[in-house]
Amino acid sequence: MTHRVYKTYSPINQRKAMKRISAMTTALALALAASVVLAQQPQTLKGIVIKGKTPINKEALKFAMPKAFETELGNGLRVIALENHKLPTFTMQMVILSGGLSDPADRQGAAQYTAAMLREGTKTRSSRQIAEAVESIGATLSANSGLSSQISSITAGGLTENFDQIMELFADVILNPSFPAEDLNKLKTRATAQLRAQRSQPDFLANEMFLKTMYGAHPASRIALTPAQIQSLTPETLKQFHAANYKPNNAIFAIVGDVNPAEVVAKLEKTFGAQNGAQNGSQNGSQNGSWTRGEVPRPELPKVSEHSSSKIYLVDRPGSEQTNLILGNLSIERNDPDYYALDVMNQVLGGGASARLFLNLREDKGYTYGAYSGFTAAKYRGVFSASTEVQTKVTKGSMDELIYEFKRIRDEKTPDDEFDRAKRTIVGGFALQLESPQSLLANIITQKIYNLPADYWDAYPLKIASVTADDVSARRAKIS
Repeated sequence: MTHRVYKTYSPINQRKAMKRISAMTTALALALAASVVLAQQPQTLKGIVIKGKTPINKEALKFAMPKAFETELGNGLRVIALENHKLPTFTMQMVILSGGLSDPADRQGAAQYTAAMLREGTKTRSSRQIAEAVESIGATLSANSGLSSQISSITAGGLTENFDQIMELFADVILNPSFPAEDLNKLKTRATAQLRAQRSQPDFLANEMFLKTMYGAHPASRIALTPAQIQSLTPETLKQFHAANYKPNNAIFAIVGDVNPAEVVAKLEKTFGAQNGAQNGSQNGSQNGSWTRGEVPRPELPKVSEHSSSKIYLVDRPGSEQTNLILGNLSIERNDPDYYALDVMNQVLGGGASARLFLNLREDKGYTYGAYSGFTAAKYRGVFSASTEVQTKVTKGSMDELIYEFKRIRDEKTPDDEFDRAKRTIVGGFALQLESPQSLLANIITQKIYNLPADYWDAYPLKIASVTADDVSARRAKIS
């Protein structure tokens, strides 16, 4: 792997830090990076046995993903339609390929608040009117973006019989937002109060420290705006972000459900096509009368820096009765060929209740209700991390066990049966996802955003099944 999380431990600094923790109640965020040998003897899980292993037919690993219809409108809007007629419903999403990473340097939060305000009013509807219209037909309509997100997304859905009404609302909030100042001020007031509440939570403080440690000044380190940044956002800021980034050639429209692709395209041409402004006026047109292609600013992201030494960061939170532990390091980019191996390795380490971290810290030691690991991967390097919450008095013991498990999966070959069980779990979960239109939609968007091969999801189960313990060992140079 491209991360070094498996060789990231300094026992000397660790012992000093743990002594400090035992003397005070803390919320703890740890970022560990460098190659150091851990002075700890191997431990056992006291005879814990995974039961209920059912034989699996290898043929079950083969899937044929339903094929989506794809086209592009004259204004550059990419369209993806996947038919699924099991239920008379549909889910659609407009993905704008600009998120928090596209925020102006002096206006962080522009993407997040632009998305959040889309439902708060258009040129012809108030926030209340939008909410009532959505509720009256039992539909859903939401929009979001994040401070370190690559995209902004608007999602809607409901009964197929209400498709025209939902599409009209969907288009109105995307093309004609008014960003009313009164509603923005209410949103900022709520956000400021929420921020105060978040800063009282140990998991928020730990995650904030972890991401700052991992990314430094990189935009991926952002977890929340400051009160001053929130208050600096104005309707004009949001209008400018919308005008600059909400372009058809900077968007992907995807729909899954009980729909006819040809009919969907016809409705999109009428609603989102470049000619719609002339036909429908301001009702469904963009701010300049039609939704036309245009130049979109592209952010120049700084390179994510490597970490050269092992570090432990403590966030003191007087009065706490437990410690929040996060260990981790940088991982890989989403299109890295080692993604499959990292996926399986993560499942072995901490992907669920049958993984090593859970069995060790909960079932064997009784330190916590749960301990898990996970990883992110984007167009920039993500993070690989493990986390748990424990009573303060067992902080050092929990830390020792987390490090032990990281070291063990780094240095020792995983037994074949454990490795196979992890792969079956991943493939089985993937098969269940295929039953969810929302998951199918997410898979389609992921494939497009990261320019993955057209057959990526067709091949995914077999790629996972083909990963071996030796594959992980062979990539140790990228892990260390």
